[in-house]
Amino acid sequence: MQLGAFSISLTVKDLAKSKAFYEKLGFDASGGTMEHNYLIMKNGTTVIGLFQGMFDENILTFNPGWDNNAQEVNPFTDVRELQKSLEADGVELLSKAEGEEGPAHIVFVDPDGNPIMIDQHR
Repeated sequence: MQLGAFSISLTVKDLAKSKAFYEKLGFDASGGTMEHNYLIMKNGTTVIGLFQGMFDENILTFNPGWDNNAQEVNPFTDVRELQKSLEADGVELLSKAEGEEGPAHIVFVDPDGNPIMIDQHR
């Protein structure tokens, strides 16, 4: 099962303070904007998203069809194929992908309640 690029989406209280903190750890903003209340921060191949006011808790995030630089990779496993496989294995989905192609996402939780999102942008 190919899940694509991995990042962690962090819920933050103050985006500016979080940005400054992660910059001290060597991260640089590579996407998002302060005006839209989120930033994508990178340090080498490590990617974290900082999201203010968008989520209730941190989320493990996978992006099928992307590498760690948000560049397209081919071939890739479509999120709907991943959804079918997970459902066949008995994984309960909190959110399901709609449509037959294109951008979509699914959400489920691991046994400890950690949210996982597979978010396909293409």
